[in-house]
Amino acid sequence: MTTYDVAIIGGGIAGLSLAYFLSPHRKIAVLEREEALGYHSTGRSAAEFVLRYNAPEVCALATIAKGFFDAPPESFSSIPLLTQRGGVMIANAEKASRLEDIFRAELAFTPELEKLTLEETLARVPILRPDYVAAAFYDPNFWDIEVESLLQGYTRGARRNGADILENHGVVSAWQENGIWLIETASGIVRARTVVNAAGGWADETASMFGVTPLGIVPHRRTAITVDLPEGMDASDMPEINEIDEAFYMKPDAGRLLASPADATPCEPGDVQPEEIDVAWAAHYIKEATAIPVRRVAKSWAGMRSFSPDRLPVVGCIPSRPDFFWLAGQGGFGILTSPALGAFAAHLLTGSAPPAAFAQNGISAEIFNPARF
Repeated sequence: MTTYDVAIIGGGIAGLSLAYFLSPHRKIAVLEREEALGYHSTGRSAAEFVLRYNAPEVCALATIAKGFFDAPPESFSSIPLLTQRGGVMIANAEKASRLEDIFRAELAFTPELEKLTLEETLARVPILRPDYVAAAFYDPNFWDIEVESLLQGYTRGARRNGADILENHGVVSAWQENGIWLIETASGIVRARTVVNAAGGWADETASMFGVTPLGIVPHRRTAITVDLPEGMDASDMPEINEIDEAFYMKPDAGRLLASPADATPCEPGDVQPEEIDVAWAAHYIKEATAIPVRRVAKSWAGMRSFSPDRLPVVGCIPSRPDFFWLAGQGGFGILTSPALGAFAAHLLTGSAPPAAFAQNGISAEIFNPARF
Protein backbone atom coordinates (compact mmCIF):
# COMPACT_ATOMS: atom_id res chain seq x y z
CA MET A 1 0.00 0.00 0.00
CA THR A 2 1.25 3.49 -0.89
CA THR A 3 2.39 5.67 1.98
CA TYR A 4 2.03 9.30 1.06
CA ASP A 5 4.26 12.03 2.39
CA VAL A 6 1.21 14.24 2.88
CA ALA A 7 -2.54 13.56 2.92
CA ILE A 8 -4.59 16.73 2.45
CA ILE A 9 -8.08 16.49 3.94
CA GLY A 10 -10.40 18.59 1.77
CA GLY A 11 -10.70 19.09 -1.97
CA GLY A 12 -11.74 22.72 -1.96
CA ILE A 13 -9.64 25.68 -3.01
CA ALA A 14 -7.43 25.48 0.11
CA GLY A 15 -6.51 21.84 -0.31
CA LEU A 16 -6.09 21.95 -4.07
CA SER A 17 -3.98 25.11 -4.11
CA LEU A 18 -1.67 23.49 -1.56
CA ALA A 19 -1.57 20.28 -3.62
CA TYR A 20 -0.56 22.34 -6.67
CA PHE A 21 2.37 24.04 -4.93
CA LEU A 22 3.47 21.07 -2.79
CA SER A 23 3.17 18.20 -5.29
CA PRO A 24 6.48 18.92 -7.09
CA HIS A 25 8.24 18.23 -3.78
CA ARG A 26 6.18 15.57 -1.97
CA LYS A 27 4.02 12.55 -2.73
CA ILE A 28 0.48 13.88 -2.16
CA ALA A 29 -3.05 12.54 -1.74
CA VAL A 30 -6.06 14.86 -1.57
CA LEU A 31 -9.05 13.30 0.21
CA GLU A 32 -12.41 14.86 -0.69
CA ARG A 33 -15.63 13.71 1.01
CA GLU A 34 -17.93 14.62 -1.91
CA GLU A 35 -18.24 13.31 -5.44
CA ALA A 36 -17.10 16.66 -6.84
CA LEU A 37 -14.24 18.96 -5.90
CA GLY A 38 -14.98 22.39 -4.46
CA TYR A 39 -18.62 21.53 -3.78
CA HIS A 40 -19.43 23.35 -0.54
CA SER A 41 -17.66 26.73 -0.36
CA THR A 42 -15.51 27.09 -3.47
CA GLY A 43 -18.34 26.34 -5.88
CA ARG A 44 -20.71 28.83 -4.22
CA SER A 45 -18.41 31.84 -4.09
CA ALA A 46 -19.30 35.32 -5.32
CA ALA A 47 -16.00 35.09 -7.27
CA GLU A 48 -14.72 38.49 -6.21
CA PHE A 49 -11.11 39.63 -6.06
CA VAL A 50 -10.28 42.80 -4.13
CA LEU A 51 -7.07 44.25 -2.77
CA ARG A 52 -8.65 46.19 0.10
CA TYR A 53 -11.61 46.07 2.56
CA ASN A 54 -10.32 43.04 4.50
CA ALA A 55 -8.01 42.69 7.49
CA PRO A 56 -4.50 44.06 6.78
CA GLU A 57 -3.01 40.56 6.76
CA VAL A 58 -5.59 39.41 4.19
CA CYS A 59 -4.93 42.48 2.05
CA ALA A 60 -1.23 41.59 2.14
CA LEU A 61 -2.02 38.05 0.96
CA ALA A 62 -4.19 39.48 -1.83
CA THR A 63 -1.31 41.69 -2.96
CA ILE A 64 0.96 38.64 -3.16
CA ALA A 65 -1.71 36.55 -4.91
CA LYS A 66 -2.33 39.22 -7.57
CA GLY A 67 0.92 38.39 -9.32
CA PHE A 68 -0.16 34.78 -9.80
CA PHE A 69 -3.61 35.77 -11.03
CA ASP A 70 -2.16 38.23 -13.53
CA ALA A 71 0.51 35.86 -14.85
CA PRO A 72 -0.20 32.21 -14.00
CA PRO A 73 2.22 29.54 -15.22
CA GLU A 74 1.97 28.52 -18.84
CA SER A 75 -0.86 26.01 -19.48
CA PHE A 76 -2.46 26.77 -16.10
CA SER A 77 -5.56 28.33 -17.72
CA SER A 78 -6.64 29.00 -21.29
CA ILE A 79 -8.46 32.19 -20.24
CA PRO A 80 -7.52 35.08 -17.92
CA LEU A 81 -8.17 34.32 -14.26
CA LEU A 82 -9.30 37.88 -13.50
CA THR A 83 -11.65 40.22 -15.34
CA GLN A 84 -11.73 43.79 -14.13
CA ARG A 85 -15.14 44.93 -12.96
CA GLY A 86 -14.56 47.87 -10.65
CA GLY A 87 -16.68 48.61 -7.64
CA VAL A 88 -18.89 51.45 -6.45
CA MET A 89 -19.14 51.94 -2.69
CA ILE A 90 -22.44 53.59 -1.77
CA ALA A 91 -24.09 55.02 1.33
CA ASN A 92 -27.50 56.41 2.17
CA ALA A 93 -27.92 59.77 3.87
CA GLU A 94 -27.46 58.27 7.34
CA LYS A 95 -24.03 56.88 6.42
CA ALA A 96 -22.78 59.55 4.02
CA SER A 97 -20.24 60.97 6.47
CA ARG A 98 -18.90 57.49 7.21
CA LEU A 99 -18.34 56.88 3.50
CA GLU A 100 -16.44 60.16 3.32
CA ASP A 101 -14.18 59.03 6.18
CA ILE A 102 -13.52 55.67 4.54
CA PHE A 103 -12.83 57.34 1.20
CA ARG A 104 -10.19 59.62 2.72
CA ALA A 105 -8.58 56.71 4.59
CA GLU A 106 -8.50 54.45 1.54
CA LEU A 107 -6.89 57.13 -0.65
CA ALA A 108 -3.63 56.47 1.19
CA PHE A 109 -3.63 52.92 -0.21
CA THR A 110 -5.52 53.44 -3.49
CA PRO A 111 -4.87 56.91 -4.92
CA GLU A 112 -6.90 56.09 -8.03
CA LEU A 113 -10.18 56.12 -6.10
CA GLU A 114 -12.76 58.53 -7.54
CA LYS A 115 -15.30 60.40 -5.43
CA LEU A 116 -18.57 60.42 -7.39
CA THR A 117 -21.38 62.91 -7.63
CA LEU A 118 -24.90 61.51 -7.80
CA GLU A 119 -24.93 62.07 -11.57
CA GLU A 120 -21.61 60.24 -11.97
CA THR A 121 -22.82 57.41 -9.76
CA LEU A 122 -25.96 56.91 -11.82
CA ALA A 123 -23.95 57.08 -15.03
CA ARG A 124 -21.82 54.17 -13.83
CA VAL A 125 -24.66 52.26 -12.16
CA PRO A 126 -27.95 53.32 -13.74
CA ILE A 127 -30.01 50.79 -11.77
CA LEU A 128 -29.44 52.66 -8.48
CA ARG A 129 -32.21 54.75 -6.97
CA PRO A 130 -31.25 58.45 -6.80
CA ASP A 131 -33.26 58.85 -3.58
CA TYR A 132 -31.17 56.14 -1.89
CA VAL A 133 -27.62 57.10 -2.83
CA ALA A 134 -26.33 60.04 -0.81
CA ALA A 135 -22.60 59.42 -1.30
CA ALA A 136 -20.42 57.15 -3.44
CA PHE A 137 -16.93 56.49 -4.67
CA TYR A 138 -15.48 54.27 -7.38
CA ASP A 139 -12.64 51.79 -6.85
CA PRO A 140 -11.24 50.24 -10.05
CA ASN A 141 -9.61 47.42 -8.08
CA PHE A 142 -12.44 44.92 -8.15
CA TRP A 143 -12.18 41.88 -10.38
CA ASP A 144 -14.26 38.79 -11.16
CA ILE A 145 -12.38 35.54 -10.56
CA GLU A 146 -12.73 32.68 -13.01
CA VAL A 147 -13.15 30.26 -10.11
CA GLU A 148 -13.69 27.10 -12.15
CA SER A 149 -10.58 27.78 -14.25
CA LEU A 150 -8.58 28.46 -11.09
CA LEU A 151 -9.78 25.25 -9.42
CA GLN A 152 -9.14 23.17 -12.53
CA GLY A 153 -5.71 24.73 -12.99
CA TYR A 154 -4.71 23.69 -9.49
CA THR A 155 -6.17 20.22 -10.00
CA ARG A 156 -4.52 19.56 -13.38
CA GLY A 157 -1.18 20.84 -12.16
CA ALA A 158 -1.24 18.70 -9.02
CA ARG A 159 -2.15 15.61 -11.01
CA ARG A 160 0.62 16.28 -13.53
CA ASN A 161 3.01 16.33 -10.60
CA GLY A 162 1.79 12.92 -9.45
CA ALA A 163 -0.75 13.87 -6.79
CA ASP A 164 -3.66 11.50 -6.26
CA ILE A 165 -6.93 13.41 -5.89
CA LEU A 166 -9.53 11.09 -4.44
CA GLU A 167 -13.23 11.96 -4.35
CA ASN A 168 -15.66 10.05 -2.12
CA HIS A 169 -12.94 9.76 0.51
CA GLY A 170 -14.54 11.38 3.53
CA VAL A 171 -12.58 10.64 6.70
CA VAL A 172 -14.26 8.25 9.14
CA SER A 173 -11.47 7.74 11.69
CA ALA A 174 -7.69 7.89 12.00
CA TRP A 175 -4.91 6.37 14.10
CA GLN A 176 -1.14 6.02 14.02
CA GLU A 177 1.08 2.98 13.65
CA ASN A 178 4.87 3.34 13.76
CA GLY A 179 4.68 7.05 13.03
CA ILE A 180 2.32 6.64 10.03
CA TRP A 181 -1.24 7.94 9.95
CA LEU A 182 -3.80 5.34 8.89
CA ILE A 183 -6.80 7.28 7.66
CA GLU A 184 -10.02 5.32 7.32
CA THR A 185 -12.21 6.84 4.62
CA ALA A 186 -15.52 5.94 3.01
CA SER A 187 -13.52 4.30 0.19
CA GLY A 188 -10.71 2.60 2.08
CA ILE A 189 -7.62 3.30 4.16
CA VAL A 190 -5.02 5.88 3.16
CA ARG A 191 -1.54 5.98 4.74
CA ALA A 192 0.43 9.21 5.20
CA ARG A 193 3.28 10.60 7.27
CA THR A 194 1.72 14.06 7.64
CA VAL A 195 -1.89 15.20 7.52
CA VAL A 196 -3.07 18.64 6.38
CA ASN A 197 -6.40 19.77 7.74
CA ALA A 198 -7.91 21.74 4.84
CA ALA A 199 -11.44 20.60 5.65
CA GLY A 200 -13.10 24.02 5.68
CA GLY A 201 -16.23 23.99 7.80
CA TRP A 202 -15.26 20.53 9.09
CA ALA A 203 -11.79 21.62 10.27
CA ASP A 204 -12.50 21.30 14.01
CA GLU A 205 -14.38 18.04 13.54
CA THR A 206 -11.47 16.69 11.49
CA ALA A 207 -8.96 17.71 14.15
CA SER A 208 -10.90 15.78 16.77
CA MET A 209 -10.81 12.63 14.65
CA PHE A 210 -7.01 12.88 14.63
CA GLY A 211 -6.83 13.45 18.37
CA VAL A 212 -5.95 17.13 17.95
CA THR A 213 -7.58 19.86 20.02
CA PRO A 214 -10.04 21.94 17.93
CA LEU A 215 -9.29 25.65 17.52
CA GLY A 216 -12.81 27.07 17.44
CA ILE A 217 -13.19 27.34 13.67
CA VAL A 218 -16.88 27.99 12.99
CA PRO A 219 -18.64 27.83 9.60
CA HIS A 220 -21.00 30.70 8.77
CA ARG A 221 -23.77 30.70 6.20
CA ARG A 222 -23.86 33.35 3.48
CA THR A 223 -26.80 33.74 1.10
CA ALA A 224 -27.11 35.00 -2.47
CA ILE A 225 -29.91 35.34 -4.98
CA THR A 226 -30.22 36.30 -8.61
CA VAL A 227 -33.08 38.23 -10.15
CA ASP A 228 -33.95 39.11 -13.74
CA LEU A 229 -32.93 42.46 -15.17
CA PRO A 230 -35.42 44.49 -17.19
CA GLU A 231 -35.81 43.19 -20.72
CA GLY A 232 -33.13 44.53 -23.03
CA MET A 233 -30.82 45.74 -20.23
CA ASP A 234 -27.18 44.74 -20.62
CA ALA A 235 -25.44 45.13 -17.27
CA SER A 236 -22.40 42.99 -18.10
CA ASP A 237 -20.02 45.95 -17.75
CA MET A 238 -21.65 47.43 -14.67
CA PRO A 239 -19.40 47.65 -11.60
CA GLU A 240 -20.06 45.80 -8.39
CA ILE A 241 -22.20 47.65 -5.83
CA ASN A 242 -21.14 47.55 -2.17
CA GLU A 243 -22.98 49.17 0.71
CA ILE A 244 -20.35 50.97 2.79
CA ASP A 245 -20.86 48.79 5.88
CA GLU A 246 -21.40 45.64 3.80
CA ALA A 247 -25.08 45.44 4.61
CA PHE A 248 -25.36 44.09 1.06
CA TYR A 249 -23.53 43.79 -2.24
CA MET A 250 -24.69 43.27 -5.82
CA LYS A 251 -23.07 42.50 -9.14
CA PRO A 252 -24.01 41.32 -12.63
CA ASP A 253 -24.06 37.55 -12.96
CA ALA A 254 -24.75 35.65 -16.19
CA GLY A 255 -27.28 38.17 -17.47
CA ARG A 256 -28.98 38.65 -14.10
CA LEU A 257 -28.32 40.66 -10.97
CA LEU A 258 -26.73 38.82 -8.04
CA ALA A 259 -27.44 40.19 -4.58
CA SER A 260 -26.41 39.11 -1.09
CA PRO A 261 -27.44 40.46 2.30
CA ALA A 262 -23.83 39.73 3.35
CA ASP A 263 -25.14 37.50 6.13
CA ALA A 264 -22.69 35.56 8.29
CA THR A 265 -24.76 33.25 10.45
CA PRO A 266 -22.99 30.51 12.43
CA CYS A 267 -24.12 27.10 11.19
CA GLU A 268 -23.29 23.43 11.31
CA PRO A 269 -21.01 22.21 8.52
CA GLY A 270 -22.93 20.60 5.70
CA ASP A 271 -24.77 21.23 2.47
CA VAL A 272 -26.11 24.56 3.70
CA GLN A 273 -29.29 25.94 2.15
CA PRO A 274 -30.61 29.50 2.13
CA GLU A 275 -33.07 30.56 4.80
CA GLU A 276 -36.24 32.32 3.65
CA ILE A 277 -35.51 35.36 5.81
CA ASP A 278 -32.09 35.87 4.21
CA VAL A 279 -33.53 35.50 0.71
CA ALA A 280 -36.15 38.08 1.68
CA TRP A 281 -33.47 40.49 2.94
CA ALA A 282 -31.53 40.16 -0.32
CA ALA A 283 -34.67 40.98 -2.30
CA HIS A 284 -35.42 43.86 0.10
CA TYR A 285 -32.05 45.49 -0.56
CA ILE A 286 -32.57 45.26 -4.31
CA LYS A 287 -35.90 47.05 -3.94
CA GLU A 288 -34.49 49.61 -1.51
CA ALA A 289 -31.33 50.58 -3.38
CA THR A 290 -32.21 49.96 -7.04
CA ALA A 291 -35.02 50.48 -9.51
CA ILE A 292 -35.03 46.78 -10.48
CA PRO A 293 -38.47 45.24 -9.94
CA VAL A 294 -38.15 41.91 -8.09
CA ARG A 295 -40.93 39.89 -9.65
CA ARG A 296 -39.31 36.57 -8.82
CA VAL A 297 -36.12 35.16 -7.40
CA ALA A 298 -34.53 33.27 -10.27
CA LYS A 299 -32.12 31.37 -8.04
CA SER A 300 -31.06 31.32 -4.40
CA TRP A 301 -28.24 29.50 -2.66
CA ALA A 302 -25.98 29.58 0.38
CA GLY A 303 -22.37 28.69 1.04
CA MET A 304 -20.08 28.32 4.04
CA ARG A 305 -17.42 30.77 5.19
CA SER A 306 -15.36 29.36 8.05
CA PHE A 307 -13.65 31.67 10.53
CA SER A 308 -11.08 31.17 13.27
CA PRO A 309 -11.57 33.08 16.55
CA ASP A 310 -9.52 36.06 15.30
CA ARG A 311 -10.92 35.73 11.74
CA LEU A 312 -7.47 35.18 10.23
CA PRO A 313 -6.31 32.01 8.47
CA VAL A 314 -4.74 29.18 10.44
CA VAL A 315 -1.61 27.83 8.74
CA GLY A 316 0.94 25.55 10.35
CA CYS A 317 1.45 23.03 13.15
CA ILE A 318 1.46 23.38 16.89
CA PRO A 319 4.90 22.37 18.25
CA SER A 320 3.61 19.20 19.93
CA ARG A 321 1.97 17.89 16.71
CA PRO A 322 4.37 18.37 13.77
CA ASP A 323 2.52 15.61 11.88
CA PHE A 324 -0.79 17.55 11.80
CA PHE A 325 -0.80 20.76 9.76
CA TRP A 326 -3.65 23.28 9.74
CA LEU A 327 -4.76 25.11 6.58
CA ALA A 328 -8.17 26.44 7.57
CA GLY A 329 -10.20 29.47 8.59
CA GLN A 330 -10.04 31.33 5.27
CA GLY A 331 -13.43 32.94 5.80
CA GLY A 332 -14.72 34.63 2.67
CA PHE A 333 -11.26 35.21 1.21
CA GLY A 334 -9.99 31.68 0.55
CA ILE A 335 -10.25 31.88 -3.23
CA LEU A 336 -8.70 35.31 -3.66
CA THR A 337 -5.77 34.46 -1.37
CA SER A 338 -5.31 30.86 -2.54
CA PRO A 339 -2.18 31.43 -4.68
CA ALA A 340 -0.50 33.06 -1.69
CA LEU A 341 -1.73 30.74 1.09
CA GLY A 342 -1.16 27.60 -1.00
CA ALA A 343 2.42 28.60 -1.76
CA PHE A 344 3.06 29.76 1.81
CA ALA A 345 1.80 26.49 3.30
CA ALA A 346 3.89 24.48 0.83
CA HIS A 347 7.03 26.31 1.91
CA LEU A 348 6.27 25.67 5.57
CA LEU A 349 5.72 21.97 4.91
CA THR A 350 8.98 21.61 2.99
CA GLY A 351 10.97 23.80 5.37
CA SER A 352 12.02 26.16 2.60
CA ALA A 353 11.92 29.94 2.73
CA PRO A 354 8.90 31.54 1.03
CA PRO A 355 9.50 34.10 -1.73
CA ALA A 356 10.65 37.55 -0.67
CA ALA A 357 7.19 38.98 -1.39
CA PHE A 358 5.87 37.48 1.83
CA ALA A 359 8.37 39.20 4.10
CA GLN A 360 8.08 42.39 2.06
CA ASN A 361 4.34 42.41 2.78
CA GLY A 362 4.75 41.59 6.46
CA ILE A 363 3.70 37.92 6.27
CA SER A 364 5.52 35.52 8.58
CA ALA A 365 4.77 32.03 9.88
CA GLU A 366 3.94 33.37 13.34
CA ILE A 367 0.98 35.46 12.12
CA PHE A 368 -1.13 32.47 11.09
CA ASN A 369 0.30 29.73 13.30
CA PRO A 370 -2.34 27.77 15.28
CA ALA A 371 -0.26 28.08 18.45
CA ARG A 372 -1.57 31.66 18.79
CA PHE A 373 -4.84 30.30 20.20
